[in-house]
Amino acid sequence: MNSGILSYGLYVPRRRLQRSSIYEANSWYAPGLSGLANGEKAISNWDEDSVTMAVEAGRYCLDGIDRTLIESVSLASTTLPFADRSNAGIAKEALNLSDNVMSADQTGSLRAATSSLMQSLQNDSTDLCLAADRRKSKVASIQEMSYGDASAAFLTGSGDVIANYLGGYSNTIDFVDHYRETGADFDYTWEARFVRDEGYQKILGSTIKSALAKLEISGNAIDHAVIAVPVKGVPQKLAAVAGMPVEAVADPHMATIGDTGVCHPLLMLAMTLQKAKPGQKVLLASFGQGADVMVFETTEYLGVVNKRQTEFMQPGLQDTNYSRYLFHRGLLDIDKGMRAELDEKQPGTSLARDRKTVLGLIGGKCTETGVIQFPKTDLPVNTVSRATGTFEDYPLADRRATVLSFTADRLAYSPDPPSYYGMIDFEGGGRMVAEFADIEEGEADVGKQMRMVFRIKAFDELRGFRKYFWKAIPVQRGES
Repeated sequence: MNSGILSYGLYVPRRRLQRSSIYEANSWYAPGLSGLANGEKAISNWDEDSVTMAVEAGRYCLDGIDRTLIESVSLASTTLPFADRSNAGIAKEALNLSDNVMSADQTGSLRAATSSLMQSLQNDSTDLCLAADRRKSKVASIQEMSYGDASAAFLTGSGDVIANYLGGYSNTIDFVDHYRETGADFDYTWEARFVRDEGYQKILGSTIKSALAKLEISGNAIDHAVIAVPVKGVPQKLAAVAGMPVEAVADPHMATIGDTGVCHPLLMLAMTLQKAKPGQKVLLASFGQGADVMVFETTEYLGVVNKRQTEFMQPGLQDTNYSRYLFHRGLLDIDKGMRAELDEKQPGTSLARDRKTVLGLIGGKCTETGVIQFPKTDLPVNTVSRATGTFEDYPLADRRATVLSFTADRLAYSPDPPSYYGMIDFEGGGRMVAEFADIEEGEADVGKQMRMVFRIKAFDELRGFRKYFWKAIPVQRGES
């Protein structure tokens, strides 16, 4: 059986910061940004990072798929929250994958995601490749206007693939177009013309031509050219030089989402597969201290996965609150008040003991009575037998819930006030008090349908640790 792509998932945060809002706030200092002030970019909430976004894309990718088949999971990002803790391992727990899977963090280059994907495609194992970035940028910079947040996930293996992997070509060249030293917040970027001429056109251009030659595929046979270069006009020029139709060049989605870093090649590939038809050839090219090029051919199974993924791709919400964006990025120091002065220490013992409960939202179902509880308990619920230890694992993360009661609290500290929380009732049984996230005015109400998302619960700033848990967000119109 051929190796290829079995499924994919894409997560783009709901809020879209209008670039005009960035320009209006900074035009007194950087009037030259006016040419970049059109469109919008996707921005994550304060409780999101590369891990949480990758988990959301992974959930979409694995919808309807037997998770016990997955043999490895990788997470590619240049903005991993932990330097010495397996970030992919956190995602593995949140996705409720087997303890026997291999995990790996992939970083150090903007092509980390495509390199990871290429490695996975070179074997027959069933691998989950996650990619996400949440990059910071200096205020009033070109990067601030262009950087966006998103994540993507691809499941590779053999069987009923939606796209056969025809082969690829890769090279590694220490061409420094930009860099960020360990511990630094912002990228340092070299002169744009130098990067365009010596990097994109020479390195990436030659790699694309070499890949087509190696695979004995003519440029005009490519139906979709996914060239992840966030510079207007460059992908079209690279395609023309390689003999590919200019009209085959994929939309980079810079005007609506932005440059999503490591994630961007996979984001563009997912968006392209959404409109591709069976039997078409898709070229994927990425750049970063070298280049990766892969070629796929779509199959008749594409439509089934596309239909499922369309249900998850919801329209964005326009946002003009630039100061909130800066605060959530840690670029604006706001007086949080005394109510924020809490010790958020996470004991490692309790996290190890309750990792499935905390990271996987695994509750319990009694094998004798059918009672569902969260958290899982060993106490008896059968008043007749009084038996203990009758609860088996019962995942709740993918079950919808209904709001039974809620509170909008402006007294307790929240980075995005007011703080919403309440009692929710899961479909099929089970209740819990949950924090709500991504709530806009009027979206919280008794009876509202909610779904669970993996988010940051709190930051332990004293010890440099972030705590994760599950929150409830409103089900948007059109979601199944």
